Amino acid sequence: MAVKPGRARARTTRLAAVTTPARVRNVALVGPSGGGKTTLAEALLAHAGTIDAPGSVAEGSTTLDHDPAAVRRGRSVGIAVAPLLWDGETVNLIDTPGDDDFRGGLRAGLRAADAALFVVPATEGRDGELEPGTVALWEECAAIGIPRAVAVTRCDTARSDVEATVAACRSSFGEGVLPCHLPLRDAGGAMTGLYGVLSGEPGGAAPPGADDARTTLIEAIIEQSEDEDLMDRYVGGADLDVATLIDDLETAVARGTLHPVVPVCATAGTGLGSLLEILTRGFPAPPERTPPAVVEPGGPTLTADPSGPLAAEVVHTGADPYVGRVCLVRVFSGTLRPESTVHVGSPAPGPGTGPAPGHEPDERIGHVYSPLGAALQETSACVAGDLCALTRLEAAVGDTLSDPADPIHLTPWERPAPLLPVGLVPHTRADEDAVARGLARLVATDPGLRLERDPETHQTVLWCTGEAHADVALGRLRDAGADVDVEEVRVAFRVTFARAARVTGRHVKQSGGHGQYAVCHVDVAPLPAGSGIGFTSAVVGGAVPTQYVSSVEKGIRAQAERGLPVGDGGATHPVVDFRATLADGKAHSVDSSDAAFQTAGALALRAAAESCGLRVLEPIDEVRIRINDERLGAVLGDLAARRGKVLGTDPDGAGHTLVRAEVPRTELLRHAVDLRALTSGAATVTRAFARWAERPA
Repeated sequence: MAVKPGRARARTTRLAAVTTPARVRNVALVGPSGGGKTTLAEALLAHAGTIDAPGSVAEGSTTLDHDPAAVRRGRSVGIAVAPLLWDGETVNLIDTPGDDDFRGGLRAGLRAADAALFVVPATEGRDGELEPGTVALWEECAAIGIPRAVAVTRCDTARSDVEATVAACRSSFGEGVLPCHLPLRDAGGAMTGLYGVLSGEPGGAAPPGADDARTTLIEAIIEQSEDEDLMDRYVGGADLDVATLIDDLETAVARGTLHPVVPVCATAGTGLGSLLEILTRGFPAPPERTPPAVVEPGGPTLTADPSGPLAAEVVHTGADPYVGRVCLVRVFSGTLRPESTVHVGSPAPGPGTGPAPGHEPDERIGHVYSPLGAALQETSACVAGDLCALTRLEAAVGDTLSDPADPIHLTPWERPAPLLPVGLVPHTRADEDAVARGLARLVATDPGLRLERDPETHQTVLWCTGEAHADVALGRLRDAGADVDVEEVRVAFRVTFARAARVTGRHVKQSGGHGQYAVCHVDVAPLPAGSGIGFTSAVVGGAVPTQYVSSVEKGIRAQAERGLPVGDGGATHPVVDFRATLADGKAHSVDSSDAAFQTAGALALRAAAESCGLRVLEPIDEVRIRINDERLGAVLGDLAARRGKVLGTDPDGAGHTLVRAEVPRTELLRHAVDLRALTSGAATVTRAFARWAERPA
C-alpha cells in the first residue's frame, strides 16, 4: 500500500475521526470487471471534496487501484477503502474486484460492508439481458442478504441505453429493482441531468413515464416497508411528504427487498449528488445491521456499540515498502485505540471450536489510521461500525482482533474454493527459503489461495481460483524476491494387486561375521476397494519365530507405503487394499533379526508386483455444478469429454440446475478455468474426493 509520487491523490478535506456509528455508511462497490466501479469511486471522492481531482484507471493514477498488480492489469485485484464526507455522514467506499478470479476479494469486501452499490454499465443491457457473470455477482450478494442499490454508469457513451439496462436489471435481479431517478435529455438525446421520482424535481421537467414510475416506486416502498399508516394515507389520497417516503425507502432497502436505481455519468458528474443521497439516506448504518456471531458458546451478542466488547476483523492485508504489512480492519463492536494490545485470533472452523493453543498471539497496536487507498491518515480511534488500517500487525485475512482479557472469535465467512492447482518449485536450492517465506505471506494475505504440500508426489501446489489469480500471485511472489518456476501438477495414483499368489521374500547375506538371514512365504490377495491392508499369520511349528512375525508385517506395510513401480522404470505408487498372510518361512538362530525379516517382508511385496500383477487406481472427485438451464447441455458434454459419470441433475425450478458427477482428478486440473469460459462465469462449482477407481489402460 505504498504511496508513490505522482500517483497519490491529495486530500482536500481532512476527515475527522468518527465517533458515532450511526453516522457511518460502509458501501461495497460490486459489479462486473471493467464496469466502471473504480472510475465511479474516483468521481464520488472528487465530488465530495475528498480528493482534488479524479484519477484515471488507464493512467494508473486512481486512489483505489494503488496495488501494482491492479495498475499493470488496469483492473482491481483486491479491495481498497476510501472514505468521504457527505451531508454529515462518513461513507466508506469499498472497491471490490469484479473478475471472478478474485472472488475472495469480493467476499472480503462484502464482509466489511453494510450495503452494496451494484455498478452496471449502461451498455450491458441494451440487448435486453445482462451478462451471466453480472447476474452471478448479484446472486453472490443476494445469498448473504446484503442491502443493494444499482448505479447505471457510462450513460454518456455512444452505445448506452439507460432504459433498456434498467429493464434488464429488473428482469434479471427481480421486481424490487426500481428507478428512483430518471434521466433528463437534451434534443440530441444526451443525458443532461436527473429527475427525482419521489421529489418531482426539477419541477416541470418530468420525462415520459415519470408518473407511472412514481406510482410504482411509492407502492413498492409501502409494501416492502410494511408502513400501515403510510398505506392508509396513500389509499385515502393524502399527500405523502418526501421525507417520510425516504425513511420508508431506507427500511425497505435495509430488508433487502427494494433496490433503488440511479443513472450516473462519472466523467460529466451527472447524478453523483443523487447517488450520494442514496448512499447516505437510503442505506443502513452499522447499528441497523447484525454483526457476525461469536463462535464461543455463551459469548457476547455483539452490537455496533463503541463501549461494547472489542470485536474486529482483518478483511485485507497488503505490503508497504515503508511501513511493512498493512491490515484493513472492520470494527464490529467496541473501539480500537492506538497503543493498545489486542488478541489476534485465527478463524475458527466451526461453532464451539477454536485454533490450537499457542498459535494466537497478543500484539500491541501502534497507530490507528484512516485509509484513503494507499494513503494513511492517523486517527485518534476507530469505533464500532468504522474501518481503519493498522501497520506492522502480524495478522492474516479473517483473523479476529479482540480484548486479550476476554478473547473471542467471529464466525468465519465462506471463502471461495480455489480449484486451479499450480505446481511450484524453487528456481535453485538457494531460493528455497525465500520461496517458503513468500508463499506463507502470500497465503496469509489472499483469502482465495491455498497452499498444499502433497505427501505422495512431494510437490508444492498453490491452489488458485483462476489463471489471472495465479498470474497475480506469482507476480507478487517474484516481486518479493522469491525466484520460482512453474511445473506440471502431478496427480497421486495408487495400485492394488490384480490376482492372488504366493510369493517369497528371501534376504540372506553372509560376508564374514554376523550375517542376515530371513525367508518368508506370503500369500497375497486383493481386497475390495477401501478395505485397506490386512495382515495375518498362518505359520505353524515355529518356522518363523513369533518375535519376527510383526517384523514381516512392518516390512510389508513400509514397502506398501513407499510404493511399487508400474511397468519397467515406471512411476512408483503406494499399494492399497490387499491382504498378506504369512504362510511359512525360515529363520537362523544367529543371523536372523528384526531388520532382516523386515527386509524379507518388503522383498515379498516387491515379488508380488510381478506374480500378482498391478492395477493402477486413480482418484475420483465428486463435482457439483450449479448452472443456468440453458448451459446444461454444454456442461454435460464437457463432463462426458472428461470421462465423467453424471450422478444426477436437479433443477431448482428457478432457471438453474445442480449437476452432480464423478470425474477423474486428472481431468479436473483445468476444469475451473474451462467451465468459466464455457458458461461466461455463471457457474458455481465445488468438488471433493469421492473414491478410488481403476484407471483405464
